[in-house]
Amino acid sequence: MEMTMKTLRKWATPLTVASFLIMGVTGTLMFFRLETTLGKVVHEWAGWVMLIGVGAHLVLNWRPFTTYLKRPMAAGIMGVGAALLALTFLPIGPGGGNPMIAVLQAVEQADVRTVIALSGQELDAGLAALNEAGFAATGDQPMQALTGGHRGTQFEVINVLFTP
Repeated sequence: MEMTMKTLRKWATPLTVASFLIMGVTGTLMFFRLETTLGKVVHEWAGWVMLIGVGAHLVLNWRPFTTYLKRPMAAGIMGVGAALLALTFLPIGPGGGNPMIAVLQAVEQADVRTVIALSGQELDAGLAALNEAGFAATGDQPMQALTGGHRGTQFEVINVLFTP
């Protein structure tokens, strides 16, 4: 057990600091709409790396961490953070949340002919592309029937139709 903790100490805090640095800088750039495509991708992946680093750091410092929960100000700050996180899951704001969800729901409710038209393809070309990709599609078929109501399959169909 001690050898594992010793190994963990070698990388947990440096990984947390490095990923925090990346998250802080790329997040600030994103806030000011100055991000690049690579910066956004690095930000997203650095978030996963930061979770690993922070998780390892918590394991190493669990006992001191629990003492923070006994301090009203520290517990309050962490509680506010948890409450703000919970609020991010509510569809609050204009349009009730992420507009991409509404777009995906509209696509799911449309028929295949309409989705092909939105892709800019002729009906026959779109149907041929779908059939070539393994989707037995007809123009009047609802997208929900074609995809079985599965979001992943819906993305596959969209990828076939909208990728040049």
